[in-house]
Amino acid sequence: MRITLRVIGIGPGGPRQVTLQAIDAMADVDAFLALEKGTAKSGLLDARRVILDAHARAGYTLVEIPDPPRDRTPADYDAEVRRWHAARADLIAAALRNEVGDGGVAAFLVWGDPALYDSTLRIVDDLAARDDLELSIEVIPGVTSASALTAAHGIVANRVGEPIHITTGRRLAETPAGADANQIVMLDGDLAFRHTANPDDHIWWGAYVGTADEILISGRVGDVTDRIVEARAEARERIGWIMDIYLLRKASRPA
Repeated sequence: MRITLRVIGIGPGGPRQVTLQAIDAMADVDAFLALEKGTAKSGLLDARRVILDAHARAGYTLVEIPDPPRDRTPADYDAEVRRWHAARADLIAAALRNEVGDGGVAAFLVWGDPALYDSTLRIVDDLAARDDLELSIEVIPGVTSASALTAAHGIVANRVGEPIHITTGRRLAETPAGADANQIVMLDGDLAFRHTANPDDHIWWGAYVGTADEILISGRVGDVTDRIVEARAEARERIGWIMDIYLLRKASRPA
């Protein structure tokens, strides 16, 4: 079965941050695939629908695939993620066979950019290795949440000559010395900077960046941590899900 599979970066959520290349890639798609993560995150699916209503052809097909369960506190994190990805790939392969068919075009809409802390391309690699699927893979880059964050705050991500380290909240404490001058932190459900940052460090935090629900807070860590914690909890309760990101800068040099 021959299928064209597009992985389309759609930016951090704002419909106007979808690129012209992404819009072109949506034009002739037979079926858009979306992993459905349950009622609590239905807003994520709704946000995709807004983008599709604006840019896809009339009468587009959106196939919702139930996301398989995942252990969030496994003894072996890497092994659990691999198992979860394999289970996702099985469901997606079935959707490609049943909903798209030979010669068709399918697409995933990926938040931000497909290359930055997103698992879709790894799952696509699994699909491409299957004997009964002959996939032609096309990847369309998107505006990253990192670039949307710095633009929203009107800042440069690093001071002159300093590196930028991109990591997750889970790995923030492991950042080696010398790489921690400017850190962009993603996927941080616990706000790990509370346990690693100096109170004099500076933080630029944003949630739902680029959307109508955007929340921005910045300042000295010792001054704004409580505001960030409260704003994040309130937004998650009100909206039902949250996507946030922050830039953490050491206070060793003047900004």
